[in-house]
Amino acid sequence: MRTWPAIDAEMRRLTAAADDSGQPDLFQAALTDYDVAAIDETDGSRWRVFFHTADERDRALALLAGAFPDLPLAGIDVPDEDWAARSQAELRAIQIGDIIVAPPWDIDRLKAAAPATMTIVIQPSMGFGTGHHATTRLCLAALQQIDLSNRTVLDVGTGSGVLAIAARLRGAGQVLAIDDDPDAIESARENVGLNDVQIDLEVTGIERVTHAPVDLVMANLTGGLLMHAAERLQQLVAATGRLVISGFMQTEETDVLDAFRRFSVIDRRQEDEWVCATLQRPGAFV
Repeated sequence: MRTWPAIDAEMRRLTAAADDSGQPDLFQAALTDYDVAAIDETDGSRWRVFFHTADERDRALALLAGAFPDLPLAGIDVPDEDWAARSQAELRAIQIGDIIVAPPWDIDRLKAAAPATMTIVIQPSMGFGTGHHATTRLCLAALQQIDLSNRTVLDVGTGSGVLAIAARLRGAGQVLAIDDDPDAIESARENVGLNDVQIDLEVTGIERVTHAPVDLVMANLTGGLLMHAAERLQQLVAATGRLVISGFMQTEETDVLDAFRRFSVIDRRQEDEWVCATLQRPGAFV
């Protein structure tokens, strides 16, 4: 049985501070600088952050303690079954527009209430994207505003594969989902099978993508990664294509969009501090 290195963070202390209402979001944004395997937020007053290695956990613990002095942090080792079983037991299906994202054990509850909706089954694991994070929901909402019939799609940093699966189910003709994390691609492969769709999956980075340009590029990453990859992401979009980006906070929005200044914002969505933008080239008509 694998033991996962983790950090316990007691959010109650942060949210109780008079002027720290945005601190949990800042803490989550700070975690993108580390090799995080998963985040368990099932108890709103306590987060448990899992890392791939104990060294990375210890590095994060030391630096985060300095950045968030009012946040009680503790390094722990957690048996695999402990956090996975607890997190999965509490995870429920959610609905975003006409799409339901559900773990295998909660498919029927929302589906019975909304039989006309599209259901995507996601097995919670280390691949980001169960639909319970604001950026995933924002991307799924943005996706529903785009006609994908027979279009080509690239999902960058696919995680669980939920966005790629949604694109395929909404009529995309060819979908390529990439991630530089082999664990994420394995998670996506399992979910692709659960949803019985055809998606090409590759462990690779955007610099090595050869299936381009495409009609739609989706990139739910982080503000820093989006800015770093902006030039390449724009190159991957066809002349009349669109680019959906998310994973950045409102405080980063100006800098992120400036990195994509060759494109125009045609749709903007926000949930809490998280932002999603749909971009296309000026004058392009889809």
